[in-house]
Amino acid sequence: MPEKLKLLSWRDILSIALPSLLLAVGAFWLAAQFVKPAPPDSLVISTGGEGGAYQIFSARYRDVLERYGIKLVEKPSAGATENLARLRDPNFEVDAGFIQGGTARPAENDELAALGDFYHEPLWIFYRNSTLHGTDKLLDLRGKRIAVGGAGSGTNHLAMALLAANEIDAKNSRLVPVGGMAVLERFEKGEIDAAFVVGPTQSSLVWSLLYTPGIRLMSLTHAEAYTRRFAYLAHLVLPRGAIDLTMDLPPQDIHLVSPMATLLVRDSTHPALIDLLMQAAAEVHGEPGVFQKPREFPRAGHSDFPLSKEAERFFKSGRPFLQRYLPFWAATLIDRMVVMIVPLLAVLIPLFKFAPAIYGWRVRSRIYRRYGELKFLENQINESPALHTRTEWLERLQTIENDAARIRTPLTFSDMLYTLRAHIDLVRDSILRKTAA
Repeated sequence: MPEKLKLLSWRDILSIALPSLLLAVGAFWLAAQFVKPAPPDSLVISTGGEGGAYQIFSARYRDVLERYGIKLVEKPSAGATENLARLRDPNFEVDAGFIQGGTARPAENDELAALGDFYHEPLWIFYRNSTLHGTDKLLDLRGKRIAVGGAGSGTNHLAMALLAANEIDAKNSRLVPVGGMAVLERFEKGEIDAAFVVGPTQSSLVWSLLYTPGIRLMSLTHAEAYTRRFAYLAHLVLPRGAIDLTMDLPPQDIHLVSPMATLLVRDSTHPALIDLLMQAAAEVHGEPGVFQKPREFPRAGHSDFPLSKEAERFFKSGRPFLQRYLPFWAATLIDRMVVMIVPLLAVLIPLFKFAPAIYGWRVRSRIYRRYGELKFLENQINESPALHTRTEWLERLQTIENDAARIRTPLTFSDMLYTLRAHIDLVRDSILRKTAA
């Protein structure tokens, strides 16, 4: 083995290996620019008011994420509008936030993406039956005391939009900016006549108001008209008895309008965490309900915000392939390594293929160069043998032979070197024949 190493030209090897190494390092560095760091062990989500649907669903997400070793940090808020403001604030630490459909449109510098439609978030309009007996139109609320949801909430945004469509405002009615369980307290104290509440049937406030004596749920006779004016709303029907068959609650079909609830994430949110959020959403929101069939949600939907790439992939093919068979940490590690390895292989495979050929070309080029010198010498002898003495011709030939003897030639190219030496002997014979002693 040591003898074979002596035959190698280390200069040739370095001249090929060094650029190859630099090229591989460059490919590795370039790939590293597209690789996100390992996913953090926590995810920060902006939820909503105390006891609201956003907090309820967030708690269920937390149970799912804990199975994968991810801690969910919940930050309560006034609602969808404040959640959006937090996501847009680069100084606020948050990865995702619940958003009610129709509460906002993308801004020019937004770096936010939606995860699809998660569930219907119906608008429930409750009223005091003694004040507004059997009403089915928002127009009848003019001049009344109306709870329109807390400032910064999605309820407030939707309530103000619908009231404005009916020319109801603070000039002709008393609009009370209160939401959450405080609405129930205001009803009990007789401080409000009607209230706007947005949330699923699982909402503790909705459930409480449905069972409160003297409080009725409005069936919107203009529900379909509202969906034509506000594209983000859907027309829903709450069937008679759907809440409680034994109490026949509600006592008739109720027509409602509903925006969709979704999660918005920042572009900086780690893709692996978005994958987990989608899995949690499928587990939590895929159950059947009053307004949805089994596995109807989550779905791609038609949010004003662009759909996240991870969400789009989830809707097409489900869970990431590796996460179906490997623990979360192992799947994310392999995902990151693949991004690094593929560019390296794209560079190294051609290098392994062409590097030996380049090395062989360099070895042959040195032999060919001696052939060129030998051919030039032979032509001179044939044309002008008297130009030099025999000794001088032989000395020039000896120089070529000495150079050939110093060529480091691997065994693969030994035949070319021996052929060169044989041709040197032929030229030597020619010198001896054509020149005087």
